Amino acid sequence: MTSRGSLALVLHAHLPFVRHPEHKHFLEEDWLFEAITETYIPLLGMMQRLVNEGVPFKLTMSLTPTLCAMLEDELLRDRYVQHLDLLLDLADRERQRNFNHPKLRELGEFYFGMFTETRRFFVDEWKRDLLAAFRQLRGAGALEIIASAATHGLLPLILQQSRAAARAQVFIGRDVYVDLFDADPSGFWLPECAYAPGLETILQEANIRWFVLDAHGLLFGNPRPRRTIYAPCYTPAGPAVFARDRDSSRQVWSAQEGYPGDPAYREFYRDVGFDLPLEHLGPVSRGSRKFSGVKYHRITGQGLEKELYDRGAAEKAADAHATHFLEQRRAQIRELGALDDLDSIVIVPFDAELFGHWWFEGPRFLELFIRKAAHEDLRLTTPGEFLQAHPTQQTIEPAMSTWGDKGHLEVWLDQANSWIYPHLHAAARRMNEIARLHLNHSNPFADRVLKQLARELLLAQSSDWAFLIKTRTAKEYATKRTIDHLARFNRLYEEFAASNVDEKFLGECERRDNLFRNVNWRYYCSGGL
Repeated sequence: MTSRGSLALVLHAHLPFVRHPEHKHFLEEDWLFEAITETYIPLLGMMQRLVNEGVPFKLTMSLTPTLCAMLEDELLRDRYVQHLDLLLDLADRERQRNFNHPKLRELGEFYFGMFTETRRFFVDEWKRDLLAAFRQLRGAGALEIIASAATHGLLPLILQQSRAAARAQVFIGRDVYVDLFDADPSGFWLPECAYAPGLETILQEANIRWFVLDAHGLLFGNPRPRRTIYAPCYTPAGPAVFARDRDSSRQVWSAQEGYPGDPAYREFYRDVGFDLPLEHLGPVSRGSRKFSGVKYHRITGQGLEKELYDRGAAEKAADAHATHFLEQRRAQIRELGALDDLDSIVIVPFDAELFGHWWFEGPRFLELFIRKAAHEDLRLTTPGEFLQAHPTQQTIEPAMSTWGDKGHLEVWLDQANSWIYPHLHAAARRMNEIARLHLNHSNPFADRVLKQLARELLLAQSSDWAFLIKTRTAKEYATKRTIDHLARFNRLYEEFAASNVDEKFLGECERRDNLFRNVNWRYYCSGGL
């Protein structure tokens, strides 16, 4: 008997906007280059193979506006090709260095082949335009791409101080989507799945049909959802909310409880960028210790000497885990079907960068799972498709929530990072005021300044900076980015208010923070302070 249920895989692809034309090379730009090599191109290749071979599947992805801006940027495209060429040089020298070590030589050949194929895919097949590849998959009907906030701002905290600023994050994100994909988005990814009452009315104004919350955002709603997290619910304003199934998610993303911690998989932290002498690394290191992407060891096990990575063993583990995940989801959906005679949906969202970057075998696991699901009675769908087929649902008021640690705002609002918010709120008030002042009597120069003011504020609001400060993974950089954007915003604001804008300084800001060419600063005039 066919199960009355579906599974929706949702991948959230996001990186903060990192672009430094003032430097020939900037370490944090490697975040993008690593994600392209290890996540975005492997996922695109996976989806293309499935489409070309006629394997039925549905997948949902958010591509955030900041990520899209970097993927479109010619400077970063140039630097990425240079990065690949340096990786190819390293891999080639590693093949020669390990010529008499069969296992290491085999791994060197693997990396040389991987980087060669990555360069071919990026330069030759897609002419350095990965967004075109995503558009093609969207056009094929296999991939539903959804929108997100302009710079991944933490919307509940922004909304608390300025509805107009929260509305601008949503509407500018929506506009970027329309520009890129020539269509209105159906779904919207709330940064960090962070929700507070009032956001649903902004999403309704932006004509968004659905969004995703963590489980407790729906379970603690009012009234309680009759079908718990296995069916969407409409908010009073209109947009529907889907809830994350934590058990399914944890099985995949948890290094302790989930698949990525298997000892056969590649060890993320053991990298030749830290193992080899700097003189052996060559130009890819640029004279400092950093991740290169060439990793020779497997996870092995706690307290054990790391063993060399075995591609065959990792492939077997990925295949076994794909089978296990399929069996678990089928059993889950059968159990849901036994509880009632209605169609259920299991929503399983992840950060896209888990697949390939943090968990090297992740894209292979995903492909194997999709191929296996195609031969079973498990329907892969998208939230938008499910909602269209099942338009009659309960209405509830969701609860404030995030998918962060402990389920609320603690990750982004604690003693380490709370200092940023009074400054962000003051800048938002200033932006609201000056936008209202110039609403009815702007001119080309004022429009130019107001656009850059909006860019600097939006970039300062990125949730990534508070996260990196909290986790201390890039605390100094995140602190500097927050301070720099606020300083540029305040200087421009004060000069503009005094009718004494330094055009050289304005031009420097525009060249450095050049995203959102058509940003609509007028959104800050409406929606309330």
